[in-house]
Amino acid sequence: MSVLLEGTPERRLALVTGRAYPELAEETAKYLGIDVFPTNAYDFANGEMYVRFAKPVRGADVFVLQAHTDPINKWIMEQLIMLDALKRADARSITVVAPFFGYSRQDKKHQGREPITARLMFDLFRKAGADRIMTVDLHAAQEQGFFDKPVDHLTAMPILVDYVREHIELGNATIVSPDAGRIKVSEQWAAKLGGLPLAFIHKSRDITRPNHAEAHGIIGDVEGKDCVVVDDMIDTAGTICEAVKTLRNAGAKSVTLVATHGLLSGPAVERLKNCGAREIVLTDTVPVPDSKRFDGLTVLSVAPLLAAGIRSVFESRSVTTLLNGLPADMRTRNIYA
Repeated sequence: MSVLLEGTPERRLALVTGRAYPELAEETAKYLGIDVFPTNAYDFANGEMYVRFAKPVRGADVFVLQAHTDPINKWIMEQLIMLDALKRADARSITVVAPFFGYSRQDKKHQGREPITARLMFDLFRKAGADRIMTVDLHAAQEQGFFDKPVDHLTAMPILVDYVREHIELGNATIVSPDAGRIKVSEQWAAKLGGLPLAFIHKSRDITRPNHAEAHGIIGDVEGKDCVVVDDMIDTAGTICEAVKTLRNAGAKSVTLVATHGLLSGPAVERLKNCGAREIVLTDTVPVPDSKRFDGLTVLSVAPLLAAGIRSVFESRSVTTLLNGLPADMRTRNIYA
């Protein structure tokens, strides 16, 4: 599809996707009023991958949407191959769209002889041909400095805040940061919900044990409160379920868990089912299959946010305005129809 922008020559917007989560690309395309660009991709017998675009992309502004989900290394490699194909096909611009950015937790060295894998990821995408990167709720916002071209750091906060506003009695609510590192984000949540009180859980992390942390207490008043715990991701859910236990032991009336990325690895589903939370609210930056869904779990679509970000970049508009909420026309479909 070609889109004519006022005061500019005709340009083409192309949204392509890998095989990790094509449903998210299809949903995003519906909000843009376009079709996902046809791509041929398959595996060779030894596991190597092949990608070819079915139509010319020369001169197009191409957005390459891929979910960094299980098996994560395979889908990252497929996205890199797609970038190389687009670069060699002379696309006008290439934007990586990675709603969840793989390896983002490895953003610094805790011990000697460790990698900074998040930096390596940005370097790989740059070398493969990326002109810019679009992602949602990086584990650490300063990772944008690992890339020497534009990074559009979107946030799912407007989507999640709207849901909380509609489904929780705010008069008795308290926003809870699961650790000291998330206090700044929690403060933004509290402000957007009308100046709610804030608490945070003091915890320590053993850097030699992955996915493990221990809660030691709560700073703030949560007794009798409807607590909303906000985090960037839920992986194995051990830490977040420990937070629920800590809050309930401190007298919280209810606990709602809210996170952008629902990785839900290993024992996460069973832990969340039995943790005592009132509700768990996630977005679909990575697929959450039916086998991982259960009563009390809500999964919100991130497609309108991605579509709004893609449109803003394509039309050279400010992406920062999306921090304040989605445009009104992104609450409907086919904005270019």
